[in-house]
Amino acid sequence: MNATEANTFWDDMYAARPAAPDPQPNARLTETVTGLPPGDALDLGCGGGGDALWLADRGWQVTAADISAVAVERLAALASAHGLGDRVTAVRHDLGGTFPQGEFDLICAHYLHTPFDLDRAAVLRSAAHALRPGGRLLVVDHGSTAPWSWNQDPDVRYPHPLEVAADIDLDAARWTVERADTPRRIATGPGGQTAEVTDHVLLIRRTA
Repeated sequence: MNATEANTFWDDMYAARPAAPDPQPNARLTETVTGLPPGDALDLGCGGGGDALWLADRGWQVTAADISAVAVERLAALASAHGLGDRVTAVRHDLGGTFPQGEFDLICAHYLHTPFDLDRAAVLRSAAHALRPGGRLLVVDHGSTAPWSWNQDPDVRYPHPLEVAADIDLDAARWTVERADTPRRIATGPGGQTAEVTDHVLLIRRTA
């Protein structure tokens, strides 16, 4: 499958869903970031835009990237409607080929899963290198299959956060794993249905 097919897949997925006028942030973001001083943030795979808008509303300057032009255009319009257009820069990136420029105090990658070929470890390694000293990389992956997930493969395997950290293969003298666990929560799907899901949470801080 090529990049054009990936673009079409994600554009079609977002276009099939009505845009939420007030998208909510991910729970693992809010619990991690609350209390941190605002700075420059990068949201990888920004999707509906809830994380980017939440961060911007709390003073962060946010670069929000997604492969879907539909998602990017919607987020730009939402940021403007919420009076946050000066704090959110929505950009289209196929992370398999390009990575946003800049240095950041926070980079988040929530549920950066795809049915297409993507060297996730390389993307997350690039993210770690884009952190300023003291900056954090928050990676939140699915640890279970929600009823509304696009991937209903019963044989899918969800690597533990420490496996993800090992794949990124960062120098322990320059990056520290601050969190690697698998908490559960009640999640709400796009149709309003709820289910208990498991998150795989990895938080890495750049120390030097």
